[in-house]
Amino acid sequence: MRFVFILLAVLTFISCEKKTEIEFNSVKITPVFIDSLSIRAIQPLDENRVWFAADKGKVGLIDGDTPKLAIIKYGDSLLHFRSLAATKEAVFVLSIANPAVLYKIGFNGSEATNIEEVYNEKGENVFYDSMKFWNENEGIAIGDPIENCMSVIITRDGGNTWKKLSCENLPKAERGEAAFAASNSNIAIFGDNAWVATGGKKSRVMHTADKGETWEIFDTPIIQGKAMTGIYSIDFLDADNGIIFGGNWEDKSFNEGNKAITKNGGKTWKLIANGKEPGYRSSVKYIPGTEGQGIVAVGSPGISFSSDGGKNWKELSKEGFFAIEFVNDSVAFASGNNRISKLVFRK
Repeated sequence: MRFVFILLAVLTFISCEKKTEIEFNSVKITPVFIDSLSIRAIQPLDENRVWFAADKGKVGLIDGDTPKLAIIKYGDSLLHFRSLAATKEAVFVLSIANPAVLYKIGFNGSEATNIEEVYNEKGENVFYDSMKFWNENEGIAIGDPIENCMSVIITRDGGNTWKKLSCENLPKAERGEAAFAASNSNIAIFGDNAWVATGGKKSRVMHTADKGETWEIFDTPIIQGKAMTGIYSIDFLDADNGIIFGGNWEDKSFNEGNKAITKNGGKTWKLIANGKEPGYRSSVKYIPGTEGQGIVAVGSPGISFSSDGGKNWKELSKEGFFAIEFVNDSVAFASGNNRISKLVFRK
């Protein structure tokens, strides 16, 4: 009886350890919006609707054949937006460079209503990179260092007001350490946690477990040391398991030290597929419902897919994109130069 019990326990353990298997062999790419824009921030609402923020002051909702667009000016200037986040009642867009201007766009479920400026920051080195929300009330945006820490602003009232955190409460930034506004994905959120990926001459991961009240920072083995090296994107499956992806923008085929995973909430990172394809990618996402086994990474060189948690990768397309956001386990939107496309992954 004891042998039978042990055997049953082993079989139960094996079955619990078995991961969801997923395999994609191709991707159907259908343009849903074309314009002469650089589009690096998108947020899908469902399989047919997606918000975007771009340069030339343009923000829009793609909803069928007639996009709903707005052009936002600050004085006489057209702002360049690379950060976007959405709650049920509003959409937020944040411009890069000086001044950094954050707008709240009211949304009634079908169209935008009022546009309101809710944060403004001026300064020679101001440059914000990405934005995310924990819930309907609390959100965070990340920017390059102004003093000796990364710029972090937080809202606790649904985006109506934003407050910049003091460097006294944040890890000290290293010389040449900043972040990349490449895909609105250098922040990952899970529960009360947020992870922020930095890059450049130093590439690390900042972490808060209490929605920005306290912070810690962890080293990574990602390639670093030059201005355009480091982590470009981060995603977390749960409180423990995450992935970082990036590389060297100036040598996009280089595939050493550009992707890593953690199993302990970001404290330590292990390189994956080191010296193997793909090289540089600017946006990485776990595929929903695949328990961390399905991962897609996009960048200007193309679209790559892993079915085994990042150990092995294959190229699905050479069509380049800046950012990707999933709707479900087979449908995503991706944005790039002059376009947004709907991606349908197929076995």
